[in-house]
Amino acid sequence: MKLLCFAHLSEQLGTSSMDLELGPITVADFVQTLRERYPTLLLDHVMIAVNEKFVEQTHVIEPNDTVALLPPVSGG
Repeated sequence: MKLLCFAHLSEQLGTSSMDLELGPITVADFVQTLRERYPTLLLDHVMIAVNEKFVEQTHVIEPNDTVALLPPVSGG
């Protein structure tokens, strides 16, 4: 699957995108996997989009999906 990261997440990972070799996995398990692989990654309050649609924690991500991690933004 392709992972897209934005804002501070891309800074923390040192890249804005990467390919991950994961089988079908729920969003909750995906986030847990990221926390284990990248313990310094700040994932609190991050919204998850799969194939450009926001999804719930129970959604199953397939190997060919594109997953975007979208941190909260502020503006004025």
